[in-house]
Amino acid sequence: MSYLLTTTFYCHTGKMKVKANILLVEDDDNLSFILKDYLGLQNYYVDLRTNGVEGLEAFKNQCIQFDICVIDVMLPLKDGFSLARDIKKIDSNIPVIFLTAKNMKEDRITGLKIGADDYITKPFSSEELILRIDAILRRYKISTNETKKDIFQIGQYVFDIENQILIFKGHVQQLTKKEAKVLHLLCINKNQLVRRELALQSIWGGDDYFMGRSMDVYITRLRKYLQSDSNVTIINIHGTGFRLEIIEKN
Repeated sequence: MSYLLTTTFYCHTGKMKVKANILLVEDDDNLSFILKDYLGLQNYYVDLRTNGVEGLEAFKNQCIQFDICVIDVMLPLKDGFSLARDIKKIDSNIPVIFLTAKNMKEDRITGLKIGADDYITKPFSSEELILRIDAILRRYKISTNETKKDIFQIGQYVFDIENQILIFKGHVQQLTKKEAKVLHLLCINKNQLVRRELALQSIWGGDDYFMGRSMDVYITRLRKYLQSDSNVTIINIHGTGFRLEIIEKN
């Protein structure tokens, strides 16, 4: 069963500070939990998969634009080398780090031939992995000091505008372009009134009856997507507009 695990993020401005998106494919439950948790604490977004088939599906789906892949060599269903080859066919420039319990010269050569950027032998420290990830991202000119733009935390939800997805406890809801635009407008004005005419002009390019009815449909859909968190509500201000109300927990 495919699933996506999110990490812990620290947010002071409403936007989540994410250094980079990592696809982590590791079938060792204890190690994967430690790595996912530690990387999350370092403000990386981690999509964790437990076998090679799930890893390839995650990369193919492109719900998230990954910056780097960290792949265990010994994986069920599809081994790490095969997975990396398939990923490289999709994006030849994606950085890859292999994790392995082996320390064999042949494995290192195989990994390098595939296009691996690094090769870490277990056991290793989480700090070592972070240093290697940072070094590779710098080499690929992906700045780990800059935050990814247009990612908002809405209560327990993560809203990624660029990829038009809303994530809640591992569940990914794909949004339409207009749904994402409406939610974005509400987010940048959270806990404040967004007037109907402003929303209609900025998103629909007009302000007539039919456009207004269309917007109401999108608001209803967004309410449904956000209903799993009782601290998040889209309030209808009759005849005036809408307000995204988020109760912040201390």
